[in-house]
Amino acid sequence: MGMFDSFHISASALTSQRLRMDTVSANIANAQTTRGRLVDGEWQPYTRKMTVLQEAPFRKQMDAVNGGVQVSQIIEDDAPYKLAYNPNHPDADERGYVQMPNVDLLKEMVDLMGATRSYEANIAAMNASKAMLVKAMEIGKG
Repeated sequence: MGMFDSFHISASALTSQRLRMDTVSANIANAQTTRGRLVDGEWQPYTRKMTVLQEAPFRKQMDAVNGGVQVSQIIEDDAPYKLAYNPNHPDADERGYVQMPNVDLLKEMVDLMGATRSYEANIAAMNASKAMLVKAMEIGKG
């Protein structure tokens, strides 16, 4: 393992967690969006998105070892849409119910906190690696 590989691994995790936070932010922003996409001429509510993280493969290319974590895909949650009784809503059916997105704000906040904590942990790991390299250079000077 090279001297800077820990930086590359932490950087990949930072990038992945940032995308995870962006996905959660989009879910929160669209928690009330009843017209997310048009399917067969009818509007469907916004569908919650989730990131799938996986280990990035280690490959040796031009003396650089890559690895860490990566987002393999962004998938849609298959949980059913919520029904809300609101007969005055423009998207209400004949019984007065509106299909609402399958976004649970509590779940989103937990996901956001997890992504934030992972982001902070990787920054701490990068700072520790930097401190070790500085100490190694100081030893080399002496």
